[in-house]
Order: sequence, then C-alpha cells, then structure tokens
Amino acid sequence: MKANELKGKSIEQLNADLLDLFKAQFGLRMQNATGQLGKPSELKRVRRNIARIKTILTEKGAK
Repeated sequence: MKANELKGKSIEQLNADLLDLFKAQFGLRMQNATGQLGKPSELKRVRRNIARIKTILTEKGAK
C-alpha cells in the first residue's frame, strides 16, 4: 500500500482499512505464536501499513 493511494481515500475509508489491518495483525501474531506463520515478513508489512494509515489520518486531521 502506497502513501499516495492512501491520501486519495476518505477518513472513513482509512479507518475501515485500519480496522482490517488490526484484525490481520492479530491473526498473524496468533499464527506466529503457534508456529504456523509461513512468511514472517507479513508482520512487518502489516505493521508498516498501519503506521502509514495512522500518519495519513493525522495529516488529514491536522488540516
């Protein structure tokens, strides 16, 4: 997910995406804890996407 794509979305869409990413992160953490996670890099990707969305939300809220 690119920051340019996120900037074009509304705040409601960003919040929905953020909620989906939190759910995905929880699932990945559970898979990691039980040793079932195939790609450990997925955790890093999801965590960074969460940070990107939070940054864009902060920028939009500040305006």
